[in-house]
Amino acid sequence: MSILSVEKINVHAPIKTKEEAIKLVGQMLVDAGHVPANYIDKMLEREQLVSTDLGGGLAMPHGTNEAKSLIISTGISILTVPEGIDFGGDEPARLIIGLAAIGDDHMDVLTNVAMLVSDEEEFEKIITSTDPNELLEIFNGGL
Repeated sequence: MSILSVEKINVHAPIKTKEEAIKLVGQMLVDAGHVPANYIDKMLEREQLVSTDLGGGLAMPHGTNEAKSLIISTGISILTVPEGIDFGGDEPARLIIGLAAIGDDHMDVLTNVAMLVSDEEEFEKIITSTDPNELLEIFNGGL
């Protein structure tokens, strides 16, 4: 099972709240078989404990530490919201990446995503793209 597939990418979603965003990226992980449905509750719980906003328009919701045992396989899901959603950071999150990672995989995924989106031009390309296949290509090159 691949970490990312086109079925786990939703571009320009009409999402208005971080709860809606978390439920959507979580459901994509559930639908792909990475986690059971109750992992979404753990993602929402994590967000109440500490914001998953990473700054620069990026948020990376994931489950609590206790939820690690629920994860079946490492995977990410991608949601772009060009107008942004308030995740409690300095600026609205326009790229929301749901994460479920086994063991230390999350550090590799976080590092690779951070490097990929640190390039402002690349970040804008991701946010403005309306083609999930293009995003798959961009992220597969960086993951």
